Amino acid sequence: MRAVVQRVSSASVSIGGTVKSAIGPGLLVLLGVGHEDTQEDLDWLVKKVAGLRIFDDEAGVMNRSVVEVGGEALVVSQFTLMASTKKGNRPSYLGAAGHEKAVPMYEAFCSALSEAIGRPVGTGEFGADMQVALVNDGPVTICMDTNL
Repeated sequence: MRAVVQRVSSASVSIGGTVKSAIGPGLLVLLGVGHEDTQEDLDWLVKKVAGLRIFDDEAGVMNRSVVEVGGEALVVSQFTLMASTKKGNRPSYLGAAGHEKAVPMYEAFCSALSEAIGRPVGTGEFGADMQVALVNDGPVTICMDTNL
C-alpha cells in the first residue's frame, strides 16, 4: 500500500460539484492499493498514520499525532499512486489492485483508521472523478509505502 499523508488546516473531496466529505485540521490521506497488499500491510499503515507525530506540541516541535491533537482525517482512494514510471513517459498502472481487491481494502483501511483515531473518517468515492481541495499546513507531506 502507498499513502501520501498531508497535514492540513482543511480538506474536502467533491464529486460532480457536490462536497462528499470535508474536514478541519487533521490529515488528508491519499491511498493506493497494490496487487500484493495484505491485511498485515493495512494494519501497519493504519498504525503508522494514526501515530505519525507531525503536529506541533506546546514548544512548536512536531511531536504529536492526529489522535493527540483531536484532528480529523479524510481518506481518498488514488490508484495512480501505484504508477510505475520506469519506462517511457506514460505511467503504467499494472501494479494497482483491481476493484475486487482495492475496494474492500480501501473500506477496511477507512474503518480501521476511524477506530484508531476515535472519530469518523471522511471518504471519497472509490472510482469516481473526484476533486480534492486542501490547505496543506506547514507544508507537511509524508510518503509511505508498506513495501519499502
